[in-house]
Amino acid sequence: MAKALLGYVGGPDPRLLAENRRLQQRVRDLETELVRAQERNDALNAAASDELLAGFDVSAAEPALSRA
Repeated sequence: MAKALLGYVGGPDPRLLAENRRLQQRVRDLETELVRAQERNDALNAAASDELLAGFDVSAAEPALSRA
């Protein structure tokens, strides 16, 4: 009964197999794109951090005021 519900009666459906292959390739493509986007984001964050910190002279920094 379970095999009949899943479509395995009479062998696998070629359309279903083709769709599964297409979806698997799409997942691989999206995973690759995600890795590229994360790498680019990391590079942009590093560049922005360096750029922001370059404008500050840490040796001349004054302590923050606090309420006591």
